[in-house]
Amino acid sequence: MPPEDSLNLFPTEPLGSDVAPMEAHAPLADRMRPRSLDEVLGQDHLLGGGAALRSLAEANALPSLILWGPPGCGKTTLARLLAVHAGAHFEPLSAVMAGVKEIRDIVQRARRIEQRTVLFLDELHRLNRAQQDSLLPHVEVGTVTLIGATTENPSFEIIAPLLSRCRVFTLTRLDGDALESLIRRAALDEIRGLGKLGVALENDVVAAIAHAADGDARRALGLLEAATIVHLRTNESGAALSLGAVEEAAGRRLLLHDRDREEHYNVVSALIKSLRASDPDAALYYAARMLEAGEDPLFVARRLVIFASEDVGNAEPQALEVATSAYWAVERIGMPEGRIPLGQAVTFLACAPKSNASYLGINRAIDAVREHGSLPVPLHLRNAPTPLMKELGYGRDYAYPHEAPGRLVIAQNLPDELGQPAFYQPNREGAESEIARRLADWRQQRRNGNSPGEKSGA
Repeated sequence: MPPEDSLNLFPTEPLGSDVAPMEAHAPLADRMRPRSLDEVLGQDHLLGGGAALRSLAEANALPSLILWGPPGCGKTTLARLLAVHAGAHFEPLSAVMAGVKEIRDIVQRARRIEQRTVLFLDELHRLNRAQQDSLLPHVEVGTVTLIGATTENPSFEIIAPLLSRCRVFTLTRLDGDALESLIRRAALDEIRGLGKLGVALENDVVAAIAHAADGDARRALGLLEAATIVHLRTNESGAALSLGAVEEAAGRRLLLHDRDREEHYNVVSALIKSLRASDPDAALYYAARMLEAGEDPLFVARRLVIFASEDVGNAEPQALEVATSAYWAVERIGMPEGRIPLGQAVTFLACAPKSNASYLGINRAIDAVREHGSLPVPLHLRNAPTPLMKELGYGRDYAYPHEAPGRLVIAQNLPDELGQPAFYQPNREGAESEIARRLADWRQQRRNGNSPGEKSGA
């Protein structure tokens, strides 16, 4: 077994001009940060040949931009590499710690130097509205080039004026192939990685680490490093890293996820399909698998809310209420008690009558909108708040349904170009059977042009 101090290969010297010097005992994930755009894994849609971000970097036309993606996908590293590629001075700042004063200080430094300045704001969504506003004039005139990183949807978290001045690039979670390549690279690299330790990696161990990392490069390298230290406590250099060492380093989650190599999204799919098949036992099992593996319980709850509308719908109108209530309950009380309302929601949804008619209906309506564009709203449905609009016929001939016979108005409410489509086609399951009966009657009366109680041709 190697001496204790040989377990730490932490170079302290800089590794070239394009990366910052590394401190002693830096984690493996920091040491293995890509040193060029070509080393970045898993983002070919942005950095591959001819891709938009790669083209901008190579043309030295780097705009202010926002990198949006999950944790561990390389946002910080990519921001630094883009700045290096542009020959810019890099000013990193965490929005968690920063405020208007810190931003102002960087802007003042940028004005004093001739070199272009890239202001990198990690966790950009953490800035409040006033702090985001403070960036606008400096981004507008180019005093700084802003690169923001966020795990949250910029459409909701970034103010519109700032968003309009930035291009948004979406990074994706690293897939299994990218993670496995990263793990092998780190294991073999003798300068920055673990290569000098001589630990061999079998394919099944690499796959287990990649699976446990769940798309997060930082987590994958941290697990590899921890497992290697565990392994070398009882094994000589050159011995293959065991799955047991990886499981010990990762804890219970890896054991549950990797015992049968089920992928995360396969288990999610199994939950939804078991619910759809009205199999509460299987649905409970897959929900339990996800929760015991450490899955975010709110992720499970969100899937149930979607299922309640997509696959149960109006066949059991209470389904959405039950699923939504379970979501709020889990959010408020947390785990482990949150498993109880989740269990209730899973069994209710599995045993409920099923209908995807509402789901198909909204899809048909969206298809019609995309095909026909923004057709004029019929005049009788338009609001008429001014005399001019009334003169133009807005609201004319509108019939108030509560004053109509049978509370049914037979007027055509869709644009004439659409005719009389049946976007919503309820089935005969559960409560939707009564909806189907009523709707069939209403549609027949509209086709005949009859008010309730009238005879055809009257």
